[in-house]
Amino acid sequence: MEAYAKSKWVGYPVNKVRLVMALIKGKNVESAITILDFTPNFAAMSIKKTLKSAVANLIENNRETSIDTNSVFIDTMFADEGPTMKRFKPRAQGRATRIRKRTSHIYIKVKLAEKE
Repeated sequence: MEAYAKSKWVGYPVNKVRLVMALIKGKNVESAITILDFTPNFAAMSIKKTLKSAVANLIENNRETSIDTNSVFIDTMFADEGPTMKRFKPRAQGRATRIRKRTSHIYIKVKLAEKE
């Protein structure tokens, strides 16, 4: 059993999101949420929200069976680059420089551990 969740247009650059994702890749959901709680990066909040949504989707899709969240682990997760908002900032002598506000798309797929 597996389920996924996507968050689009998250207001953080994709390289900063990938740094936080590297901390929790392959872990079970309970330990991943604990790690994200204590990660001092703003992108951790968006990743945690997406992860909880993926777990909620797994529980909702399999309502007839009881699912223990300790047996759910992260199967696949990646971040893609989203659209970049372009802004301009005035500079000296009548010039302007471009400010690029980068966004990202987060994808997380969770899976139930197989019983042995």
